[in-house]
Amino acid sequence: MTSRRGLFVAVEGGDGAGKSTQVALLDAALRAAGHEVVVTRQPGGTALGAAIRGLVLHGDHVSPRAEALLYAADKAHHVDELIRPALERGSDVLTDRYTDSSIAYQGAGRDLGPHEIHRLLDWAVDGLFPDLTIVLDVPAEVGRSRRGAVHDRIEREADDFHERVRRHFLDLAAAAPERYLVLDGTGDPQVLHAQVIARLRERGVL
Repeated sequence: MTSRRGLFVAVEGGDGAGKSTQVALLDAALRAAGHEVVVTRQPGGTALGAAIRGLVLHGDHVSPRAEALLYAADKAHHVDELIRPALERGSDVLTDRYTDSSIAYQGAGRDLGPHEIHRLLDWAVDGLFPDLTIVLDVPAEVGRSRRGAVHDRIEREADDFHERVRRHFLDLAAAAPERYLVLDGTGDPQVLHAQVIARLRERGVL
C-alpha cells in the first residue's frame, strides 16, 4: 500500500452546469501528471448506486424524506466500496456530485433542512469529505436551456427550486472558502479548467 493518500475532488453545481466536462478535463490532467485516477458519480458508481439512481431520477414519485435517505444510502455504500479504498491505495478520486448536492437539493430545494441533511450525510460517509469541492455556478434558466428537452424527475422541478439549490451551493462555499473553488459555469470550459489547475498547483498537487 502506498503511503500517499489520494486526492479527493468533488465537482458540484446545478443541473446543466458543466460538471461532467470539468471532471473529464481534470481526469486527463491528473493522468498526464502520472496520477492514478478513479472517476465516479453520485448517485451511481456502484451497482447499488445505479439502482438507486434509477429510482430517484427516473422512477415514480419518491417522497422527499425517502429521497434524502436513498441518496444517503448511495453515498454510504459508495464511500465504503469505492471511494475510501481508492483513496487509501493512493488513487485520486473525482466525483460528479457528493454530499453537497444532497444538502442543497434535499436540504434547501426540498426544504428538509440543510443542517439535518448534513448530519445525516456526515454519518453516512463516516466523516469523509473532499479535499477540494469545485462549484460550477449557473443561473437556473441557463441550466435548463443547456439540458434541452429531456429532463429527469429532479430536473423537471421549477426554476425557483433550482435557484434555492444554487443559492445553497454558494452559501456552503462561502462558509469554507479554503475547501471550495467557485467558478462561473457560463464561462469557457478551458478557462475554468485552467482555474482548477491553478488551485491544485497552489496546493502542491500538480
